Amino acid sequence: MSDQLLTEIDHVAIAVRDLEAAVAWYADVLGAAVVHREVVHSDGVEEALIAVAESYVQLLTPTTDSSPVARFLASRGEGLHHVAYRVADCARALEAVKASGARVVDQVPRPGSRGTTVAFVHPSASFGTLIELVQANP
Repeated sequence: MSDQLLTEIDHVAIAVRDLEAAVAWYADVLGAAVVHREVVHSDGVEEALIAVAESYVQLLTPTTDSSPVARFLASRGEGLHHVAYRVADCARALEAVKASGARVVDQVPRPGSRGTTVAFVHPSASFGTLIELVQANP
């Protein structure tokens, strides 16, 4: 893959057990305010986004015991869950990743939070880090 597909960092996601406590910590300790909150039913999570320049810190907590974030917390505990990169065209970026032979979580892009289109690259393909490809939609 020779063409640069990543345009910037969209967010760094941190899995937490207590979203309200995490939001309060970021506010009290770092002076950071939440700019967006959303429950993403399809992923079984609630998110709180904190703006940092043109990117975000995404605090994630599970809303169901069967969500991937719930499984992550059960096996690894709180901490870095994934890194999300902005791309101009999620479908094109995902196809390029698949064409390289890399393992992906999503075979096709799907709706994400904030009206975005997203797809995940499996951590086994990206040196142990779950990667989210994020396309902003007008």
